[in-house]
Parts: sequence; structure tokens; C-alpha cells
Amino acid sequence: MHAENEALPGGNPKLKPADGCSKLEPVKISVVVPAFNEERLLARSLAGIKSAAGAFARRGWAVELIVCDNNSTDRTAEIARSAGALVVFEPVNQIARARNRGAAAATGDWLVFVDADSRPSAELFAEVAEQIQSGRYLAGGSTVRMDEKHLMAEFFTWLWNCSSRMGRWLAGSFIFVEAAAFRKLGGFSDKLFAAEELDLSKRLKQLARETGRGIVILHRHPLVTSARKLRLYTTWDHLKLLARVLFNRRALTRRDSCTLWYDGRR
Repeated sequence: MHAENEALPGGNPKLKPADGCSKLEPVKISVVVPAFNEERLLARSLAGIKSAAGAFARRGWAVELIVCDNNSTDRTAEIARSAGALVVFEPVNQIARARNRGAAAATGDWLVFVDADSRPSAELFAEVAEQIQSGRYLAGGSTVRMDEKHLMAEFFTWLWNCSSRMGRWLAGSFIFVEAAAFRKLGGFSDKLFAAEELDLSKRLKQLARETGRGIVILHRHPLVTSARKLRLYTTWDHLKLLARVLFNRRALTRRDSCTLWYDGRR
């Protein structure tokens, strides 16, 4: 990106000449956390996010933290408010709607979606800032690492990370995207109860091609995410869900077909 060119609207840092040098305008970041019955992990996750956000603050960027309470029946909203987050409410239990509701309340130039059971590091956020400053990308994600050792989890995590990097597929647990691009595409599809991040990835990649920008998957500092589903559900449960989706894509449009995400087990 040349110093004399301004980025597309929506919050990319604009490069402007000043006294023979280029200066970057400050950026505002909105961190959006969808949360459904997350009282066990939310406080730790929000503390980690706030600590990591220092990577943005050190650049003079503003940061806001938004938690979308997705119709929780526990202390999720209370914990989020105690952590200083803006709490919004989405009554329909659906991760896509929860993320969209949080994004609707956001005032930032860039949106960073982080799941309530995940913890980004300051190093990861610093990499995000670098990519935003480069002006080359309109969205990106990160590889992931489970917070517990488990042979099957490590294999499938490795498989996903390879696929993500090669195909530029975004993991729903961590996505950063220019707010203008996200809104132009209409956000996450509210027709899907799972794999909504893959649908968004596909549309973002098309927009990236049209605008001459890119999608990047960061990998030096993977997102740490909870392995609790491996404790709460059997291998057979996971294989049944995978088979159901592979043989009937319409299953992704039904909540009762995606019980691993919506039965409230925590």
C-alpha cells in the first residue's frame, strides 16, 4: 500500500503524508464476545482479552469490549458487566445472531470476535494490529491450540489448522474483520446454527478478490481455546454430528441437529 493512498472506508488506518513522513491515524477496535451460559469460563476469558488488548492501547488505539448474552440462564451477564463490558442481549439461541447482535452495538473501525471459552494473547493481538496497519487485509483469523492435552483433539486441531492456513478459512473462535466489510456482507448468516464462520469466510474471500485485498491466517501465536467438548461429549457424539452434516447440509440450519453447541452443557 502506497503512502499517498487512503484505505477503503471502514477503519483501515489511513496513510497521510506529513512533513515528508507518513503517519497512521488511530483505529478503534471492538472486541465482541458471544456468550451462552458461560459463567464458568467467562471471567477468565475477559481478563485475558483485556490484558491482551494492551497491544492495541500501546498504539494509541481505542478498544471497547462487548459481550452478547445469548439468552443465558446463569450469571453470564452479571460477570460481563463486572468486567466492564458493554452487555447486549440476543434472545434467540444462535451463535450467528449473537455475534451479529454484538457487532450491531459496536462502534469500532474493526471487529474482533472472540469466543467466550477462548483466550487471545497480547502477541496475537499485536499481530492483528500489524496486519490492520499494513492495509493489505480486510479480515483474518488465527490457528488454534487446545488448553488440554488430548490425542484426538491434537490430531483434529492440526488438521483444521492446516486447512485453515491453506484455504484461508476463519475459525469462529477468533475473527478480525473490517467493520465496513462485515456490514457490507450482512454479517454472519442467521440461517446457520453451525459452520457460519465458513460461510462468512467464503463471502469475505470473494470481497477480498474484488477489492484487491486479502485474508490472512495468523499462526505464530495460536488462540488458546477450551477443550471442554472433548470431556463433555464422547468421540461417538462428535462422529455422529460430523456424519449428519456431511450427508445432510440442511442439518446446519436446525438447532436440534447441532446439539453440541446448543444443549447448554458446560
